Amino acid sequence: MVLKLGIPKGSLQESTLAIFKEAGYDIKVRERNYYPTVDDPELSCMLIRAQEMGRYVAGGQLDCGLTGLDWIQEQRADVVEVCELTYAKQSYQAIKWVLAVKEDSPYQSVKDLEGKTIATEVVNLTKDYLAAHGVNANVEFSWGTTEVKVPDLADAIVEITETGSSLRANNLKIIDTVLETTTRFIANKEAYEDPEKRAKIERIAMMLNSVIDAVPLSALMLNAPEAELEAILAILPSENPTVSHLAKGDWVDITAVMEKKVLRDIIPKLKEHGAKAIVELPVSKIVE
Repeated sequence: MVLKLGIPKGSLQESTLAIFKEAGYDIKVRERNYYPTVDDPELSCMLIRAQEMGRYVAGGQLDCGLTGLDWIQEQRADVVEVCELTYAKQSYQAIKWVLAVKEDSPYQSVKDLEGKTIATEVVNLTKDYLAAHGVNANVEFSWGTTEVKVPDLADAIVEITETGSSLRANNLKIIDTVLETTTRFIANKEAYEDPEKRAKIERIAMMLNSVIDAVPLSALMLNAPEAELEAILAILPSENPTVSHLAKGDWVDITAVMEKKVLRDIIPKLKEHGAKAIVELPVSKIVE
């Protein structure tokens, strides 16, 4: 059995390859080649733009692949969403398709765009959004550089944003969110019904999720006086830390996994209770 896997070419490519590598799959892309090599004989990879991934997975040309919820909905792709993977080009968070107008525009909401022109790459998504708000507007497909089209070529745009910097640079303001989207691992329906392929797809999903879930976490190791154990356990935001006795003296070794962002507040408190040899270790994967 060889599983045909689609890797998104374009903005998601590098971040996707990095997550696969951390998950244990070494996928290498050669210049001007759309068939990456992978160190797993049960996988065959192909580079496909995220915008088209849903269509080819639904059609069976690919067994599975990664693309955004936005492109699944835009393509009306009839696929299995195996799991959600919250990562984008620059960050591990959802990104948004937003409705934007010029900073000095008189339009304050979608209702103000009745009969107006909206430029976007996601025509179906935009039409669905307008229909949900009872607004009739002319939706034009944009081949790119959408931000420059207002106000001369369009009254508003629907554009994707991760940080909002490009919109601000072009003096645009957001008046609504059309869709919040994340990456999805999708599968062809027939492939997912095949027990062997489904097992392989779900193993890949588990490993990819283990990398995503580990991103905000660190492992903290420390030595502490046994007399302070109860107080220290009360400080640690971990459900069930590992505690073991050291070879000498009335000391214990404690290991706990927690969010990185809380460490700056927790470590000083641990020191106040006599903790020593405090070490923060990276967590590359976590499987619940």
